[in-house]
Parts: sequence; C-alpha cells; structure tokens
Amino acid sequence: MNETGVKSMLDRQKELTDILSEASRAYYAEDREIMSNFEYDRLYDELLSLEEKSGTVLAGSPTVNVGYEPVTSLPKERHPSPMLSLNKTKSREELREWLGDKEGLLSWKEDGLTVVLTYENGSLEKAVTRGNGEVGEVITPNAKTFKGLPLMIPYKGRLVIRGEAVITYSDFEKINEATPDADALYKNPRNLCSGSVRALDPRVTAARNVRVIIFSLVEASDAETGEAHDFAHSFENEFIFLKEQGFTTVEYRRVTADTVVDAIGDFEGKIKDNDIPSDGLVLSYDDLAYAASLGRTAKFPRGAIAFKWADENAETVLRSVEWQTSRTGLINPVAVFDTVELEGTEVRRASVHNVSMIRQLKLGIGDRIKVFKANMIIPQISENLTGSDNLDIPEVCPVCGAGTEIRKQVDSEVLMCTSPDCPAKALKAFVHFTERDAMNIEGLSEATLEKLIAAGLIKDFHDIYHLGEHREAILGMEGFKEKSCDNLLSSIEKSRKTAIPRMLYSLGIPGIGLAGAKLIAAHFSYDMDAIRKAGAEELSEIEGIGAVLAGAFSEYMSDEKKARALDALLKELELEIPVKHEGAADLTGMAFVITGSLIHFANRSDLKELIESYGGKVTGSVTSKTECLINNDPESTSSKNQTARKNGITILSEDEFLARYMPDHQI
Repeated sequence: MNETGVKSMLDRQKELTDILSEASRAYYAEDREIMSNFEYDRLYDELLSLEEKSGTVLAGSPTVNVGYEPVTSLPKERHPSPMLSLNKTKSREELREWLGDKEGLLSWKEDGLTVVLTYENGSLEKAVTRGNGEVGEVITPNAKTFKGLPLMIPYKGRLVIRGEAVITYSDFEKINEATPDADALYKNPRNLCSGSVRALDPRVTAARNVRVIIFSLVEASDAETGEAHDFAHSFENEFIFLKEQGFTTVEYRRVTADTVVDAIGDFEGKIKDNDIPSDGLVLSYDDLAYAASLGRTAKFPRGAIAFKWADENAETVLRSVEWQTSRTGLINPVAVFDTVELEGTEVRRASVHNVSMIRQLKLGIGDRIKVFKANMIIPQISENLTGSDNLDIPEVCPVCGAGTEIRKQVDSEVLMCTSPDCPAKALKAFVHFTERDAMNIEGLSEATLEKLIAAGLIKDFHDIYHLGEHREAILGMEGFKEKSCDNLLSSIEKSRKTAIPRMLYSLGIPGIGLAGAKLIAAHFSYDMDAIRKAGAEELSEIEGIGAVLAGAFSEYMSDEKKARALDALLKELELEIPVKHEGAADLTGMAFVITGSLIHFANRSDLKELIESYGGKVTGSVTSKTECLINNDPESTSSKNQTARKNGITILSEDEFLARYMPDHQI
C-alpha cells in the first residue's frame, strides 16, 4: 500500500476514534445516546478492519480502551483487577468453533449497568459500579435498595460477585407514564437504570425498581483462612451456589458445539416476551481452570465471548409518516412503509423517535429505506438509500390542531404540541385517574376512554360520574353491549367511595405517588380543606416529600382551573376518613415489615393499610429501626428473618401481631 493510502486510512481511523469515543462517553458516562447500536457497531467494525489492515492502533481507540471515567460525585474506588469487555461475534458457526470440544454456558447478555457486590460475614458490605473498568463509583446505599437483592446471605466467608443492574421494560414504561414533563422522559431502560443506580439519593434508586441479575462469581473464600471455596472448577457450580444464597442469576443453558446453535434459537424465541433488556448472549467455558489458562488480550478475556444478533435488514419503500401526540405533548413520528418480513413477522411501521433522526436519515416520502429489528424486537430504519430529505414537519398538532414547535431535548430536536388543553394530553391523565391504585374503575381502558372523550362525553374527571346519563349513547358505540355497559357504570358507582390518598394520587400531580399522597393526607389529619390550602413550605417539612414535590402539589392546588375541577369532582365522591382506633397501641412513628403469605388478609396491601390507619408505616426492608417483622413462618431462613435476628428485631406471626398491637381489631 502506498503512503497516500496509509495516510488516508489513518485519517479515517482518527475520525472514527473521535466519533466512537464521543458516542461511548455519552452512553456510559452521561446516560444519553447520540447514535443507535446498529450505527455504533457498523463504525466499530469499520475501525477494527482499518486497524488490521494498517497494522496501527491509535492511542484512545475504543478497540483497546474500556469505558470512561466516572463523572458523578460518588466516592471512587479502584477495582482489584480490571473489568474487561468481551470480544463479540454475530456468527453462530464461530461460536461452535470457539467452543470446540469443551462444554459451555450460554446466557443472556443483560443491558444495564454492571456492578460489583462484596459480602463479608454474610452481609452486603460494598457495591461498586464498573466505571471505566479500572475505577468505579461506590453505590452501596443505593444497592441496598435493589429489588430482591439479599442484604444477608447464609455464606459467611468473603464473597465478591458481578451482576447487571437493570430496569425491566414494564417498569420503564410505568416510570415514563408517570413523568409529566416531556423533556424529562427517559429514552430507554439502560439510560434510566444507569442514572438510577448512580443517584446521590438512595430513595431515587428505590423508587425505580432497580434489580440486579448476577452473571459471575469473582471470589468466594473463607473469612479466616482465605482458602477459596471449592466449586470443582465449574462455572455452573458457581451459579448453583449463588442461587442457594438467594441471588437472582442470569438465565443460562449448558451447551456443546453440537447444541449451541439450537440453544441460541431457544433464546431467540424468548426475546419478544423477555421483560429484561438484553443486547445479546454470552458463551463461557464451564471449565474455569481451562478458561483461566487461556489468559486475556489487552481488552478481552479469552474464556468468554459475546454473541450479538445479526440484524436482518429488509429493503422497502417509505409511504408516509404518522405523527402521534402523547400525553406529554411530544409528537412522535412513525414511519409507514411497504410490508416486509423480519425475524419471522410482518413489519410495516417503525418509530423514528424525533425530528433529529428524521433529518439525520434525510427522509422523504417514496424513499427506498432499509429496516431492521433492534435486538430482534423493535423495528427501526437503519439506512435511507434515496435521501431525498424533503419530509414536511407538521405545523399543527394532528389531534387538536394547535400550533407545534421544535424544541431542544438534550442533543435532539423534538416536536411539541403547544396547547395545554390538547385531548391527547388529557387521555393519559384519565387513564391514570382510573388505575387500580387511584380510583380503581374497571372497564375504563385507554381505548374506551379515547372513544368517550372523542364523543364529547368526558371533558373532566367529574364527567365520568355522569356517564349513566349517556347510557344510550354508550350502547351505540362499537364494542359496547348491555352487560359491558352496566358493568362499567356499576364500577364507576362503586368508585365513588374512596380514600383521600387514592383520590389525591388519581389527580396526576407531578411526582406525587400513592405513598406521597398518604404522607400528605396523614400529616393534615385527612382534612381536605387543610390539604388544599397547604403551602409549599409546610408541605416540604413532611418527611418524604421535599421541596420539589411540595412545590408541585402546592402549585396544583392553587391553580384556579384545577381547583374548580377538583370542587366538581369532590361533589361526586364519598371520602373515607380512617377510623382512630381507641384502646389500641399507638403505632405513630413505628415501622413494620411484612413478608410471606398471610391468613387473615387478602394481600399485604390490606394489612399495610390497616397498620397505617393506626398511625404506623410499612417499609420494604428490615433495619435497626424496624419495630417488628410480621411473618407467619418465624423459623424461615429468608433474608428478612435473618436480618431481623441479627438486629434483635422481634418476629411475630400475623395473630401475634394483631393481639399485641390491635386487640380491638375484628378479624
């Protein structure tokens, strides 16, 4: 190759290094995405190919560097040994060859934030993020709020394990649904999880339902002698041990070269129903001694390899773009194209996300485009072969006709509806109003509400309680018959009698969940007048509320339009005031934990509400401040029972608890 060719190749390497490094910094350190995984992989593979051809690897190349420096103010800690990335392939045949005559474990490659957990004498002592692979951030208080993570385990030696902190797709959708500000919507579960795990306030982590899936064991040794626990050099034995300690481990299959391809197919079939974000699979040798003997490269260990789904692309023609207004006012573009088959299903629509992506793809009606399914689930446009770049951005909202405007959201441009009264915005508010933890109205699905709003039968919350006056009109709507209509009206009537916290939660006040509504209601002794007149300063003094939530609540209650709507709603309701139980122990300030199955109550929520009516509160984990643990199996070896015994916390059965604290309660 001549000098000019080499120089051109190195120039491209420098360009790709800069582009990919910025994309990685945004993704790993700043919890934002500036390019798709598809585009990142394409550029990464191009850089790797150029490095092989030129024989030169530049300093700072993402093919040799791992991650980026932590950027939060959390304490930093150096890992005892570097946490390396995995080499990857999209070839199933390459996995067969890689495995050879050895047996391996094939597992999900979860897509979240890697954490290292250290247990000493059976107790969780430390949690550190992966960080840049060499230095991570200490997030121990946050890890102690991870859903389902044992705080105490039977093994009393030193245990160091690695796992992926994740937020499920279903929890991600709920969190975004509860986010009123379009600018604050989260782009994907991975970004939300990263920010949640590294939050400075553990309450933020706890509220996000972060859970951790364990994928490897680093060390298990006797606390006194330091002797390593014997797993017979088997990776699977380590997983079995970790499950016995109460950990949730990654789903895996034991495979050989003859079975690995079929096993990949089995995982492939589970993708559409998998609630945990995943970006591929991991194949590891089961023989740990053999894996260790292979050593490592500068970036990759040789004992494991990642498999990424080969994106199946299909060429088609863009026929139109639909613009859909969400409850936040964000107007999302959806591409509609000639039907193609991808991963065994027919696809004719794909989200384009925002205005920036429209412009980046240079879309125009009639363009020839390539589409694929990201992680074999989400249809996306990978490439525009025509690039006419003449798609018009709507100047009016497709739902209400109000003007639109393009706004900057982090590094992207988004289209917004400017009308605060857009029916599309109201739809999600009504959906929230009818939810189980709110007014609990069965039969008012989002589709049904959409029909009723479009028919002009519902304009505000109180209108729901007058739907009986429109029975004939409802029966004339598609999908309604006598029985379904009567069931709906009956459910509405039943919902008139409700608790004040449920009603407050149903209003959809930004940031005010059911727990916050309960705190506010109890603080003002369930006096609605006092609740509505409360100022932000007084509200912020309530433990668990804080200045931001207090401001949002006060602002809602002082808004004249919302106040009139609330007046109308309250006329339709019968608010229940908790009965003060005389002669029973005062539970004010006492914290209880409930675990296991119950006998006298349908579920834990019912017992929780009873305890709260006595002034007590129910928490999710046992601490030194816990009054008692309620468990009908006091001899259980569950983590909560073990923590209670360690801290000298009383464990009472359901009957013992009721007899001691609520002797007047009729079962």
